[in-house]
Amino acid sequence: MRQLALLGLVFAALFFVPFVVTSEAWQNTILMTLYAALLGQAWNILGGYGGQFSFGHAAFFGTGAYTVAVLQVQLGVNPWIGLVAGGAMAVAVAAFIGFTTFRYGLRGSYFALVTLAFAEVLRILANTVPFTGAGVGILIPLEQSAANLQFASKAGYYWLVWAIALAAFLTVWWIGHSRFGARLMAVRDNEDAARALGVDPFAVKMRAIMLSGLFSGLAGVFYAQYFLYLDPAIAYGPAISVESLLVPIVGGMGTLFGPLLGAVALHGVSEASRALIGDLPGISLVLYGTILILMVLFAPRGLAGLVRRLSARRSSRETTNV
Repeated sequence: MRQLALLGLVFAALFFVPFVVTSEAWQNTILMTLYAALLGQAWNILGGYGGQFSFGHAAFFGTGAYTVAVLQVQLGVNPWIGLVAGGAMAVAVAAFIGFTTFRYGLRGSYFALVTLAFAEVLRILANTVPFTGAGVGILIPLEQSAANLQFASKAGYYWLVWAIALAAFLTVWWIGHSRFGARLMAVRDNEDAARALGVDPFAVKMRAIMLSGLFSGLAGVFYAQYFLYLDPAIAYGPAISVESLLVPIVGGMGTLFGPLLGAVALHGVSEASRALIGDLPGISLVLYGTILILMVLFAPRGLAGLVRRLSARRSSRETTNV
């Protein structure tokens, strides 16, 4: 319960950010950090807790984003309904990918490459079919209204992503304390041993990928409503998949707060580099790659593991001194 109380305190503090931080630039930075934490937490459900490394989470993200955009622009559907539909379509894509991979026992690097291939196939499809705007992309008309899921200030968008991120973090807390979570982690640690104990790895992994797809899809819906523009490279491109997996790897995979720590660290570095170097094309990816190498070499359990290790060392030193 201590973790849940800490989670409640963190999100209660985050809720009041728009009242305290009035600068729109800073609001945008904090909003995008929370959005990155949401992307990372979605990946963390499947990769961190389930041990199934996906290189193609853009497949879920792009599906959610395109669903809300196409429904609005082509059919005039209210984006609040599009929010639900975007999450549902992302779950459907996740279920399809999960069924076609887990059903045939794909795991490890094979699973990672297949998810990457699915994201690429969806990118090519979005680049081809006319209702997505093909290569030109799709522009959502500006009609600012809360009923239209478009807000006049950044605070409205902030609370939208805050609410989705809270749901994702609460889901991960539940996973860490539920029987489903115990089965998922058993499959991650040793699938054959888990099966011998009566766990159905296929069913467990299917539930994990659908939950993961749901939150990635909702992140995509948020992105579409915030930026009001999508094209295949943005929605299904590798940048989303890289950010989704990098955030929990840096912060700490399989931990509740790891994605939040990773998002804060990566966005902090990104903002600092922008202030020092400027908007040099590709500099963020260079920095992210450098950070990833450093984390793998010196802190393989991420920032959460590093904090835990330093805390244990400090406690040990205090005990020795007593």
